[in-house]
Amino acid sequence: MSPHCDDEKKYGVVDKIVKHFETAKAKGEKVSGQPIRDLVTVNGVRVTVEDGTWGLVRASSNKPELVVVVESPASEARLKEMFKALDTVIRTHPEVGEYNQKI
Repeated sequence: MSPHCDDEKKYGVVDKIVKHFETAKAKGEKVSGQPIRDLVTVNGVRVTVEDGTWGLVRASSNKPELVVVVESPASEARLKEMFKALDTVIRTHPEVGEYNQKI
């Protein structure tokens, strides 16, 4: 799933999203109702919570878009919860537009 974000803005938006999740982890905040187990901040952010559900936000390398990926070994409901959690943060950035598809 990829929401539109102009090329000249997408990397700055991703940097702010990374900082959001770094701060959340440092404060012990939960994402989609669970503690953050792991953060990978190479080329964006991959947030993994306690049950193994994860979500990724990064800038597309060849389109004016962000790339959003979510997976859950627990259930489809958990996958949707993770998407909602990521999208809530993404939506705090008005420069991000509509998705090309949704789950």
